[in-house]
Amino acid sequence: MQFIVLGSGTTVPHPKRSSSAYWLETAGGTLLLDCSASAIHRITQEGLDWANLDSIWISHFHMDHVGGLAPFLAGTRHAPQMKEREKPLRIFGGPGLKRLLDNFNSANNYKLFEQPFQLEVIEAGELEKFEILPDLEAITASTPHTPESRAIRLEDPAGKVMVYTADTGFALELGDFAKGARLLVIEASYPNDKTQEKHLELAEAMQIISRAGPKRAVLTHLYQVWDDVDGEAEIAKFAPGGEIILAYDGLRLEV
Repeated sequence: MQFIVLGSGTTVPHPKRSSSAYWLETAGGTLLLDCSASAIHRITQEGLDWANLDSIWISHFHMDHVGGLAPFLAGTRHAPQMKEREKPLRIFGGPGLKRLLDNFNSANNYKLFEQPFQLEVIEAGELEKFEILPDLEAITASTPHTPESRAIRLEDPAGKVMVYTADTGFALELGDFAKGARLLVIEASYPNDKTQEKHLELAEAMQIISRAGPKRAVLTHLYQVWDDVDGEAEIAKFAPGGEIILAYDGLRLEV
C-alpha cells in the first residue's frame, strides 16, 4: 500500500498546507480519505489517477474534510475521462452522509447523482466490518469530535494495517483501536496549549501512539502554530517507540 498526504493542514488557509485529504493505493484499488476543497486540485498536482478512483471515505462533515466532495462530483459529471467508466464510485461515511449529499445537491439542483457511472453512498455502522475496496477490510470507531466523526482501521489480506483517526479530542481508546498498525495517521493540531478541546495537542497524540505501538506514525491536521516551533525537537521530547513523522503535503510512504 502507498499512502500520500494531499493535505496536512486545517480549515485555516496556509501557504504550504492544504486542508485534509489523503490518498491510499492498494492492490485492490484506490481510496481517498477525506475530500477538502483543495483535494481535487492536489490530486492532479500529485499526478494521481483520479478518474479511476474507487472509493472515498468521509470522516466527518466539517468543511475542511468534506468541502471538495460536491465539487468533485460536479466535475465528474462532465469530465471526458469519466464517460467510459463502468465501475461504480463508492462514498462511505458515518450517519448523515446521504442527507449531507442531498443538501449539497439541492442547493442549486447540481444533479450530483446523475453520473455517467453508478454512484453508491454508504453509511457505515460503528465497529462493523465492511469491504471498502476489494481485499481491503475496514472498521470504524466513533471519536469525540462531532456526532458523526469516525476513525477508520484498514487491513489488507497480508495483515498490513493502517489507521486514520481524522479529527478527534483525546480518547486513549484510540490507542487500542490502532494496535498492530504499520501506519497510524493521527491528528496533532497543536504542539502544546491547545485552544480547542475536541482536537489533540502533541502530548495527547503521543499518549495514543504509545498505547497503539505502531511501526510508524504521521502527525497531521497541523495548525499554523506549528510553524513557530521546531517540530522534530518537540517530537524528540517524547519516546513512544517507532518512527514519528510530521506530515507535509506531498509526503509519500509505503505501508
